[in-house]
Amino acid sequence: MKPSNNRVTPADRLGLVSEYYFSRKLKEIARRNAEGEDIISLAIGSPDMPPSAATIETLCREARKDDTHGYQPTIGIPQLRQAMADWYQRWYGVSLNPDTEIQPLIGSKEGILHVTLALANVGDKVLVPNPGYPTYTSLTKLLGCQVVNYDLKADDGYQPDFDALEQMDLSGVKLMWTNYPNMPTGANARMATYERLVRFAKDQAIVVVNDNPYSFILNDNPLSLLQVDGAKDSCIEFNSMSKSHNMPGWRVGMLATNSEFVSWIVKVKSNIDSGTFRPLQLAAAQAYQNSAEWHSQANIKLYRERRIIAEQIMQTLGCTYDPNQVGMFLWGRIPESYADCEELTERVLNEAHVFITPGFIFGSNGQRYVRISLCAKTDKMQEALGRVEKFKV
Repeated sequence: MKPSNNRVTPADRLGLVSEYYFSRKLKEIARRNAEGEDIISLAIGSPDMPPSAATIETLCREARKDDTHGYQPTIGIPQLRQAMADWYQRWYGVSLNPDTEIQPLIGSKEGILHVTLALANVGDKVLVPNPGYPTYTSLTKLLGCQVVNYDLKADDGYQPDFDALEQMDLSGVKLMWTNYPNMPTGANARMATYERLVRFAKDQAIVVVNDNPYSFILNDNPLSLLQVDGAKDSCIEFNSMSKSHNMPGWRVGMLATNSEFVSWIVKVKSNIDSGTFRPLQLAAAQAYQNSAEWHSQANIKLYRERRIIAEQIMQTLGCTYDPNQVGMFLWGRIPESYADCEELTERVLNEAHVFITPGFIFGSNGQRYVRISLCAKTDKMQEALGRVEKFKV
C-alpha cells in the first residue's frame, strides 16, 4: 500500500498554551525520585492532612448503600447546596438562596471553564492579574478570548490599581478575574478592595469573579466579596473545599452569584458533566459543619508552625518577603545576584534536592520571586531547611 502523506495535527488552540508547569515538573520529580534522588517538594498547594473524621465517616457510610451510585443532578443535591448556603451565612454573614444562587463545582478549575463559556464570546477580552493563577490565562486562551493583564505590585500590597485599570481600553472586556486572599503573593483580602471591585464591575459592565479558596488559611478574619451590598448583581465568587477543608482530591467547590448568572452557567455545565458522586456530596455537606476549633487546628496552628520554617528557608536563600502574608504559601523576592527566579529554583533543586516554585509561572511580575508551599510534613520542611542551609547561595 502506498504510504499516505496525510498527517493528523492537533487543534490550533494547543499552540496557545503549554503543558501545565506542575504537570510537567512533577513527572520529572517522580522520575528523579524513582532513581533515588529523594527530592523534597515544597511546591504544590495540596494539603497533606486529612479532612475531618466525620467527613470521612459520612463518605464511607453513604458509599455502602445500594441505592446511591447513580447519576446525580448537575445542580447538586439539595443537602449540599443548603450546607453551602449555611456555611456562607455562618462565616461571612452572607445570605444565599440555596436553590438559585449557588452552584456546586468539581473544583475551581472547572468553574473557570464554565464561567468563561457562559459569559464570554470568542474574541472577547478578559482581565487577568499578573502575577496570578496560570489557569486564568490558559483557559482564556483555549476558549478563544483575549488575555488583558493588569498589574499587581508589591508597592500596592498586590491590590488592583483602579486608577490604572480605568485608564485602560476596556472595550470588549467581559470578565475580570480576582483572587483574594491572593495566590501566589499571600496578600490578604481588604474590604476596601472588594467595595471598589463591585463599583468597578457596575461602572464598566464587567463581571468580576473573585476566587476565594484561601480565606481560612493563616487568616483570623475571613472575608467575602459578596459581603458588599449589591455584589451579587455583577460579581461571582468561587470557594473551594480543597484548601479550607483538606479535600483537594475530592474536587468539591462552589460558586455563588445571582440566579440569572447561575442559570447560564448551569446551561453550560449540564452539557459537560453528569454531577458528583452522591456520597461525596453528602460528605462535603458534613464537612461544611466543621467546628471553628477544627479550622483553627487544621488551618492556622499547623500552618503557622510550618510558616516559621518556610521563613527560615527564605532567609537562608537570601530572599525577602512580607511577614503579613496569609494562605498556604510564602512568596519571596530573590537576591539580585540571580538573573531570574528559575536560576535559583533549579540550583536549589539540583544541589539541595528541594523543589520550590519559580514565580515566572504566575506571570512576568513574578520573574524575581519564588514560592514555598506549607503543604509538607513539619519534619520534611525541617529536613528541607537543613539541606538548604548546606546549599551555597
